[in-house]
Amino acid sequence: VWTPALDDSKRPVMVWLHGGGFTTGSGSSNAYDGVRLADRGDVVIVTVNHRLNVFGYLYLDEYGEAFAGSANAGMLDLVASLEWVRDNIAEFGGDPDNVLIFGESGGGWKVSTLMSMDAAQGLFHRAVVQSGPGLTLMETDTATAATAALLTELGLDGDSVDQLRTLPMETIAGAAAALAGNGISVGNRPVVDGVHNLRHPFTPAAPEQSKDVPLLIGSTRTEMSMLAGAGNRELFELTWETLPAALERAISGVDGQAVIDGYRQLHPDIDAVNLFFEAITDTGTFGRGSFTLADRKAEQGGADVYQYYFSWPTPVEGGMWSATHALDIGFVFDNVAKSASMSGTGERQQALADVMSEAWLAFARSGDPNHDGLPDWPAYDTENRATMVFDDQSLVVNDPRGQERAIIDAATAAPGG
Repeated sequence: VWTPALDDSKRPVMVWLHGGGFTTGSGSSNAYDGVRLADRGDVVIVTVNHRLNVFGYLYLDEYGEAFAGSANAGMLDLVASLEWVRDNIAEFGGDPDNVLIFGESGGGWKVSTLMSMDAAQGLFHRAVVQSGPGLTLMETDTATAATAALLTELGLDGDSVDQLRTLPMETIAGAAAALAGNGISVGNRPVVDGVHNLRHPFTPAAPEQSKDVPLLIGSTRTEMSMLAGAGNRELFELTWETLPAALERAISGVDGQAVIDGYRQLHPDIDAVNLFFEAITDTGTFGRGSFTLADRKAEQGGADVYQYYFSWPTPVEGGMWSATHALDIGFVFDNVAKSASMSGTGERQQALADVMSEAWLAFARSGDPNHDGLPDWPAYDTENRATMVFDDQSLVVNDPRGQERAIIDAATAAPGG
């Protein structure tokens, strides 16, 4: 907890949910240091840890009442954290009636999930989803099969499942890792279990539980340069000759050359590598998913939605990562000096941090991210899809990746695609 003072000022509270999917990560990461944001905005910052992977999301409901709700233990930890904030944050100068939850990547998915949970209703009043639109959770049939595989790996069955309570943590984690090596994911996200999660967060529509909660949501231009490229450096060597096949491997059923032709018409100066990462970002969970979630929230007709798009390319390592996944965190926290390995440091970096951190602080205060350092930022609707594009010169663009998504859709439906 970071606070400017222990008094009764009733400051806005910003609760950060860390990334790493639902399997890894820590709220104690240096990148999430809240001192500058707390001082800058006169707010209280809270970061939390919670159970992860098989220890937070293993679906065991099929094995008796004693295990009911096990597949959402990690989410219940987050609910407990918010209950703690409600009951105690006034002692830290925070206002329990003005709580914002925000998170990036897996943290954004956690925010999305909390927005649809009955247990979390009323515990927060604004929400921010950064590069982590959580549209769906895991279904029980998929979770049941994964759990059965883990029990088999551990030499257990329904009669001996209670031994999970006493097995060493390393043994259980090792079994889960062995399954992951064989392509079987277990305990990697919450489950629609009928106990704590009664529905998917934003499928088929926005949840009623958070209808009155304003939402700020967005993504980065090349999310996948880090997520795909860090594990496969050969992707940074793509050429116009090798690009069509790479796109067809990455996007199911697409005509790679049709995507290339369309993107190059829109962006004549784009290179093969950035075209690849932009296209797979546009069509994937982060790009398309963020607009889908914003559409569904806006269609609900409750509180306002504000959409952003982070387009600023990092100069680190010759600019190879462009506007990659997680790059925005240092700017939101006004921590570019602590995020130099991703963003570098300098006047450009600090100028953007000034703009973005002030937007998040304004949103925490009022549910509206507008401030004097930005052009007017209208609320999002499905007709215009007004989006703040963050860059050296930030500006509002209507549906900034709509043409690119249309190109991909047409190329997927094309004959031979």
